[in-house]
Amino acid sequence: MRRDFARSGLSKAVARHDTPALFDWLIRILSLQGVSDAIAWRYIDQHGSVSFSDLETTLAAAPSCPKLTSYWHFDACRFTKQTFLCSEPSHIEACPLPYHDLRNGRLNQTAYSLFLFVRDVCGGDLVGWIDARLAAADQLEAPNHRARMRQALLEPLTCVYGISFKVLSMALADLLLAGDPGRKRWIETGASMIAIDTLVHNWLHRTGCLQALGAEHAYGPGCYGPEGCSAIIEAAAYAIDARQFYPEGPAIFPRLVQKAIWLFCTEGGLDVCNGNRIDDRFACGQVSCPLFSRCDRVPLKAE
Repeated sequence: MRRDFARSGLSKAVARHDTPALFDWLIRILSLQGVSDAIAWRYIDQHGSVSFSDLETTLAAAPSCPKLTSYWHFDACRFTKQTFLCSEPSHIEACPLPYHDLRNGRLNQTAYSLFLFVRDVCGGDLVGWIDARLAAADQLEAPNHRARMRQALLEPLTCVYGISFKVLSMALADLLLAGDPGRKRWIETGASMIAIDTLVHNWLHRTGCLQALGAEHAYGPGCYGPEGCSAIIEAAAYAIDARQFYPEGPAIFPRLVQKAIWLFCTEGGLDVCNGNRIDDRFACGQVSCPLFSRCDRVPLKAE
């Protein structure tokens, strides 16, 4: 990741507090919601994305829609691309928001909401805002230290319209871990970012972890609850010294544990524990799986 950040110029963007460059990267990552990554990237390749400078220019013209006044005014826009309707129909023809060719109207709203957040809440300096939030939350003696650091960023940013907890956690993990190796708070917080997708949730179900811990729940918001998938992985990370796998990283590395589970399951990784390999109506029968003898093989779906 650090090599990729260096090649793409994102490391320099962090060092220079280059908010436009970081916004442009982040809004592309946030487009990976609701469809497969391949579909999302193909659409961006064909139609382009939206940039910080695009939005800065359009908003400098002071559009008439009252929702574009500030981040705090931007609420319940409700623009939909298919119907070309919104909650302020008398302003829509002159409004710049609908005219960016993004995959759906939700992403148009996300782009403007995030821009206004960066402008109005972060004061135009995303890196400075992250530094300040983490510094304020960095209280080593306080309980749940890592959770406090993590939530200092996640709680305000998940209020930006259309940003899912999972994709935001993935994006912030990459930015904080790869953006600047010298920022210790960034490394510690990025290492604690856990993104739960269906592969990770289903692995915890099939192996019997959820059942054994009395933490059975449906995939969704419950995965981030006090007894959800995220909490289980974080607790497990405390029993694993991650430096045996990556000596330069932190000893407690929940993100690495989560990524290892995901790579074990995904078709692009080891391709072991997923719906292509297992008939979810029955217990898994993959005797060649290295975990087979230690797995409870709980069927994912009840008959």
